[in-house]
Amino acid sequence: MMAGLLSTQYNSARSKLHLLRNNPALSVLTSTQRKYSKDGAGIEYLHKSVVPTMHYQKSLPRLPVPKLEDTIQRYLAAQRPMLNDEQYSNTEKVAHDFQSGAGKQLHEELVALDKNNKHTSYISAPWFDMYLSARESVVLNFNPFMSFNPDPKPEYNDQLVRATNIVCSAVRFMKTLRAGLLEPEVFHLNPAKSDTDSFKRLIRWVPPSISWFGAYMVNAYPLDMSQYFRLFNSTRIPKFKRDELLTDDKARHLLVIRRGNLYVFDALDRDGNLIKPAEVHAHLKYILTDTTEAPSFPLGVLTSENRDTWAGLRQKLLDTGNGEALQLVDTALFCLCLDEEVMRDHIHISHNMLHGDGCNRWYDKSFSIILAKDGQTAINFEHSWGDGVAVLRFQNEVFKDTTEKPLVGPGSQPASVDSASAVRRIGFKLDEELKAGITKAKENFNAAVSKLTIDAMEFKKGGKEQLKKKKLSPDAIAQLAFQMGFLRQHGQTVATYESCSTAAFKHGRTETIRPASIHTKRCAKAFVQQPGQHTVEQLQGLLSECSKYHGQLTKEAAMGQGFDRHLFAMRYLANSKGLALPSLYQDPAYAAINHNILSTSTLTSPAVSLGGFAPVVPDGFGVGYGVHDEWIGCNVSSYPARNVHDFLKCVHKSLEDIFTVLDGKPIN
Repeated sequence: MMAGLLSTQYNSARSKLHLLRNNPALSVLTSTQRKYSKDGAGIEYLHKSVVPTMHYQKSLPRLPVPKLEDTIQRYLAAQRPMLNDEQYSNTEKVAHDFQSGAGKQLHEELVALDKNNKHTSYISAPWFDMYLSARESVVLNFNPFMSFNPDPKPEYNDQLVRATNIVCSAVRFMKTLRAGLLEPEVFHLNPAKSDTDSFKRLIRWVPPSISWFGAYMVNAYPLDMSQYFRLFNSTRIPKFKRDELLTDDKARHLLVIRRGNLYVFDALDRDGNLIKPAEVHAHLKYILTDTTEAPSFPLGVLTSENRDTWAGLRQKLLDTGNGEALQLVDTALFCLCLDEEVMRDHIHISHNMLHGDGCNRWYDKSFSIILAKDGQTAINFEHSWGDGVAVLRFQNEVFKDTTEKPLVGPGSQPASVDSASAVRRIGFKLDEELKAGITKAKENFNAAVSKLTIDAMEFKKGGKEQLKKKKLSPDAIAQLAFQMGFLRQHGQTVATYESCSTAAFKHGRTETIRPASIHTKRCAKAFVQQPGQHTVEQLQGLLSECSKYHGQLTKEAAMGQGFDRHLFAMRYLANSKGLALPSLYQDPAYAAINHNILSTSTLTSPAVSLGGFAPVVPDGFGVGYGVHDEWIGCNVSSYPARNVHDFLKCVHKSLEDIFTVLDGKPIN
């Protein structure tokens, strides 16, 4: 009877979980509104949660394997706007043949495999494998960045002061997490009931095996936190054919890079407590005033290389006696990069935080905090271990802690300690082969980043508030503007990717929303190519259709009911069994829809000023965007095959047209 009740509750909950959407944005809704326990947390912890951090993890619902017929139907719906009638007819036949033939068998095997691995999700292992088996450089191809807003108190943006406060808050976050005192990540549909001290005191006594259902009873939805342990003391180790992830939570030291030199010092004492903030202050001041010249052969640039190339050079480093030095880098709490440059503008910030000069970075660390000379700060993170949800939660907490409860200020004096003894500059033994490898890596890095262009746009004539009043999804309208912009610039509809988190499920990763649809194609064509042929009311109707359909796609993706991960998992299964690749995967239309020319991700948070990433294909755009209350912002990258400046002009014009129509006026 209990099983039946839980099943009923779970199925009912699924209809509400569509509100959990869009990659990192999940955490924004929780961490910015979270009410913490009133217990004093002291200097060691950010807060002391009444509910243990991992209390809900055991009872999280499992990520569903979609029905094969639903996947095929969704796949064909996404293909329709991309293909002419003849192409679509062929793809439709191939897809239906797959559904009744090879796909049916693969789906049944996938479901059986999933039933035998109830501790995880069907996508988790294949997704890790995809990232770790990729041989391209992690720079531009995988690592994104998210930049912090400046501290509202200008004097706290001093590089040394901000670095000290961020290091202390980051260590406090780590200690809070590891002590099980970090507030669990929960999406509250009714915070007045669920985000209260009385509910938390009650739910902590509900056994972890059923705690999710207790939260569901008050419209609260705990999210998966299985990735969080990889935030600290973690790195990606290059290996031939497939990399490995390393985490060593015993290490107490921090890695700091300045002018290409690598330093370490213990940020925790022998009892595992944060050292005095004044000591962190002193050690960072020592590093910032160190007169050691930049190395002729900066080792960090090797982490930007092709993974097999880097694996070979790393083995050479080990053979040359650098094992201890590499271990210090790999096991460090995290990486702090202290840059010499002052940031000129948003574009300069984006280039610096996304890739920098290659020398003052260690791109393999789970995350690096980058601090420019003027205090501009960002996180650059390696993507294989996890998604934006954990990183954004960390960023939100650190920003809140450093701005509300800074441990040092502009007038603070560093401790009188012997930093020369406490801080160790790591030296490496390099032979001619390694020096040549570093030189070549630097050449490859410069060639790659020189091709990247980044531009930004701010549309100030409307935003979330106005769109909600018109009962339109802000995200749907932003995505529609990208479709219109591309059509205006290039005259076609192309494969578009929008990331959506599936963190509502145990070991969920992401699912793809496919914003390009027959609805956006019809609407974009009406606005861009036939504006005089439609009344304002007709155009408003088309906008409404797009919004409703995008809402449906978003709901399905957040519920694990997209088609991309299901098709990916079946293809992965076929490959792992050595089977011939089914014809669906050989169809040119399948390759085309996975050649994501518009790769998009949205982010709004009080801690974050902007985020960005490179295009995922040479002829694509990398579109980071945020729909704010009164304005819409985009931070877009491209390679020479595309003109990002013209694209943004076209997107801006599209938004102008949309808001003109929403005001009841015809467009020119």
